[in-house]
Amino acid sequence: MKLIKREQIAGMNIHYLFYSFEYFLDAQVNAGIKTIELWAGTPHFFLSYLEYSDCKRVQRLIEKRGLQVKIITPENCTYQYQFAAQEREQFEKSALYFKKALDAGAELGCEIMAVNSGWGYWNEDREEAWKRSKEMLTVLADYAKTKNIRLAMESLRPEESNLATTVQDVKRMLKEVNHPNLKAMIDTTAMGVAGETIDQWFEELGDDIIHMHFIDGNPYGHLIWGDGTHNIKKFLESLKRHSYTGYLGQEITEFDYYNRPAEADLRNRKAFDPYII
Repeated sequence: MKLIKREQIAGMNIHYLFYSFEYFLDAQVNAGIKTIELWAGTPHFFLSYLEYSDCKRVQRLIEKRGLQVKIITPENCTYQYQFAAQEREQFEKSALYFKKALDAGAELGCEIMAVNSGWGYWNEDREEAWKRSKEMLTVLADYAKTKNIRLAMESLRPEESNLATTVQDVKRMLKEVNHPNLKAMIDTTAMGVAGETIDQWFEELGDDIIHMHFIDGNPYGHLIWGDGTHNIKKFLESLKRHSYTGYLGQEITEFDYYNRPAEADLRNRKAFDPYII
C-alpha cells in the first residue's frame, strides 16, 4: 500500500553529531532521502543570539547533492536557550536566538521552524511559566510571519517539561496565542508517552497539524523504525485517513545510533520502502 511520497521523509542530523555535515548529507543521498530537517546545532550549524553560520555555504552543500531543506530546528534542549526561559535576561536572549533561527531559516528557504513550550521551574507556579511560554511564542509567531515561516509546536515528555506535554496542552497554547503562524506538530514519542494516538491529535487539531517528528519508540526513545513497538503501517494509514501531506522528520536522538548513524538511517529508510509512492 503506497501511503507517502519520498519527499515527505525529512532526514535530521542530530545523531551525526560526531561526523561532519558533509558526511551527513552524503549519507542522506545514499539512503535515498530528498528532504532535510536541519538541526541547527554545533558543530554542523552555529547559531547564537548574535549570529549564525554562512547560509549560502550551507545551501550550496545541500543543493549540490540534490537535497532541499524545508524545516529548521534550533537546538533548545541541551543549550541555554528555551521557550519559557525563567530569568528576564535569559528570556530576552532566548527570544533573540530563536529570531536568529528564523532569519537563518528564511535564508535557507525553510517553510517551518520546530518549537515547543519550553519548561518552567519545578518549584514555581506552572501558570507563571505558561505565561512566559505564551509570550515567547506570540513574539516569535509575529516575527515568523515577516519571514513567511510557520512555527510547528510539539509536545514534550513530562521529564522534559511541566508545560505542554499533551495534545490538550498544545491545543490550549494555540488557542491562547491565536496566531496564523503558530501551528501544531506531532512528536510520536511524546504522543506515545502521553498514551495518545495520531487519530486523537487530528480529532483535536485537524489542519493545524503541519509537521511531525515521526519516529519509533517503546514508547520512550527516539528510535529508528523497527527498533521500537510502534506500527509504522498503522501510523501511516492514520495519516492517510486524515489527508496529512506534511513532512515526517526523522528525529533520531538515542546515543546507540551515534557511532554508525549512516547505517541506522539506511535501515530506517528501508522500513518506509513498502509505503513510498
